Amino acid sequence: MNLPRGPENLCFDKDEFMKPDFDVDHFVSDCRKRVQLEELREDLELYYKLLKTAMVELINKDYADFVNLSTNLVGMDKALNQLSVPLGQLREEVMSLKSCVSEGIQAVDDRMTKQEDIRRKKMCVLRLIHVIQSVEKIEKILHSQGTKELSSLEGNSPLLTGQVLERIATEFNQLQFHAVQSKGMPLLDKVRPRIAGITAMLQQSLEGLLLEGLQTSNVDIIRHCLRTYATIDKTRDAEALVGQVLVKPYIDEVIVEQYVQSHPNGLQAMYNKLLEFVPHHCRLLREVTGGAISSEKADIVPGYDFLVNSVWPQIVHGLEEKLPSLFNPGNPDVFHEKYTTSMDFVRKFERQCGSQASVKRLRSHPSYHSFNNKWNLPVYFQIRFREIAGALEEALSDTLEEAPAGSSYCLLATHMVWMSLLKCWSDQMFLPLLAHRLWKLSLQILARYSVFIGEVSVRPISSENTKESKKSVPAGRKESSVSLNPSEDQGNGSSPESQPLPSISSTQLVYVAADLDKLQDQIPDILEMIKPKLEMIGFKNVPCIAGALEDSKTSLSACVPALNNRIIQDLSESSFAYLKSALEVPRLYRRTNKEVPTKASPYVDSALKPFYRLQNEYKDTLKQPMIHQWLEGALSKSTQKYYETVSDVLSSVKKMEESLKRLKQARRTATSNPVGTNGGMSDDNKIRLQLALDVEYFGEQIRKMGLETSSIKSFSALTELVLTAKDQATAEQS
Repeated sequence: MNLPRGPENLCFDKDEFMKPDFDVDHFVSDCRKRVQLEELREDLELYYKLLKTAMVELINKDYADFVNLSTNLVGMDKALNQLSVPLGQLREEVMSLKSCVSEGIQAVDDRMTKQEDIRRKKMCVLRLIHVIQSVEKIEKILHSQGTKELSSLEGNSPLLTGQVLERIATEFNQLQFHAVQSKGMPLLDKVRPRIAGITAMLQQSLEGLLLEGLQTSNVDIIRHCLRTYATIDKTRDAEALVGQVLVKPYIDEVIVEQYVQSHPNGLQAMYNKLLEFVPHHCRLLREVTGGAISSEKADIVPGYDFLVNSVWPQIVHGLEEKLPSLFNPGNPDVFHEKYTTSMDFVRKFERQCGSQASVKRLRSHPSYHSFNNKWNLPVYFQIRFREIAGALEEALSDTLEEAPAGSSYCLLATHMVWMSLLKCWSDQMFLPLLAHRLWKLSLQILARYSVFIGEVSVRPISSENTKESKKSVPAGRKESSVSLNPSEDQGNGSSPESQPLPSISSTQLVYVAADLDKLQDQIPDILEMIKPKLEMIGFKNVPCIAGALEDSKTSLSACVPALNNRIIQDLSESSFAYLKSALEVPRLYRRTNKEVPTKASPYVDSALKPFYRLQNEYKDTLKQPMIHQWLEGALSKSTQKYYETVSDVLSSVKKMEESLKRLKQARRTATSNPVGTNGGMSDDNKIRLQLALDVEYFGEQIRKMGLETSSIKSFSALTELVLTAKDQATAEQS
């Protein structure tokens, strides 16, 4: 039913009224979101009038039909009453027919059920007949065979020929099928002893025939026998028989613990003998079952894998029972040698398997997993971990010892870090199944060294040469008291808070920086060392490994700034311990009548000694850019302090000079004239000239070191300061 269309500006859709789930409340709330209630009411009244008009038009259009509706229904009840009687008779006839049909269907269902029951019983009888016939047929074959070979039947273990066994096996297979289908029948219980006798006879004959074929190397007998085993679905029995009779005696003879322990390469020799068993004793079996390359497909008996199901389980059982010391991880070096030799034997044994499918069956065999699980690799790793971690922690001790002769590192600590990394991935320690643990240990070693560098960088610096200056001792003590605080901020260490940090010499600090720089350069070598090992285990995500090593390198690099700052601080303090002797220059010239200075003071050379020592003694140990960085940093710091000292001295001289001038003017006498006897230069100007000479000489020596004075902070200001003082002295002299 279609509603009439309304104006376009209505606030609602007319089709909403015709929806089955129309709800007044929802309709009103939805419209209120768009318009006010007054506007909604007006639109509804407008549409109501429209509907009313449309209804009137519809009634007017069909008015005649509405009026004639009652007229057309006159006499309709009589017509309906006339039809009710025939319809009742028809209903009774239909119900009667339905009853007859239902009775017929029930009768047919009963007969079908009886026939199905008869058919099942008939099948049971037929299966029992087949069982009886198969038993009688097999017994007849055995009886006829017994009369033909009376001499062999008189023996203790009568053997049947291969062809006869195949006939019996085929019939026995059918017998087994029908017997299973007839399970629970009373007649079958009576025949079961006869079936058991046939089974025992067949099993005995098959075992005897297989052993005879193996002893005489008769391929036809072996083929007939194995085919018979496959026919009766007893392939596992044949493989177990071969394992017990053929493999086990050889294994017991070869696996002798005394022989393995008494000979240098006893384990390798034992494995070589075990590998010789397959080509020498399993050749015929592999040819018959298709495990050899030369096997002809037409004569292959499928369904057997003697290497996996006969040879390998016996080898594993022999190793576990007769050679238990093989899996002992107490001596890690011996364990590693035994494990690698054993895994090499497993790989060679896998190559003797005839196909990839055989290798997969071998790897999924329970004895294969049992053999691998016997190797206690976690214990081996723990022993190795203690060895490496113990030696490393001993090297990372408070007393920083020098590296052994021939090492590329300066300190024993860094040498042991590198040797530990090499040991993790060496052929004498690495095992493929422990690659993930060794990788984690490598990262732990680098992380531990990073922590060690952080600890070293906060140690107080001890004075190496007490002859150099006694003034450096208080500075060293001050540094010691300050450097204790970072250790407290780092957390609770192993030593009590009251115990002072061990000191470190300047030389050791330089060695630490040199080793840290060299170790960072050698981190890419670790990746090249690891790659072949990872390829061995099939790991291909090398970028992940490279990223982790880069993170370790970044962690080590984070220690460089603090270490550089300590070295620069030590150099600057050692230098300034002499540069502050500029404070003594006024005492040397005031009222002493000394000659006009012509050369720099001795303290400048003493202040430059730490820098020359760094350049000369460590040029083969450190990179030149690193030396220049330290020199620039230390010279910048010491020059800044030197500038402040010289500035203080010149200010003091100027104040003294002005004070003397005021005193002179007050006394009006010439007795207090500070002019010296050597050329008339005043003591103050001598002081200024001496400081200028010292600074000039200081700059010349900096340039001789290969540095630019422009890169030394505060040096230009220092030069300008003394040049101004020198110009003042020269001007007054002239």
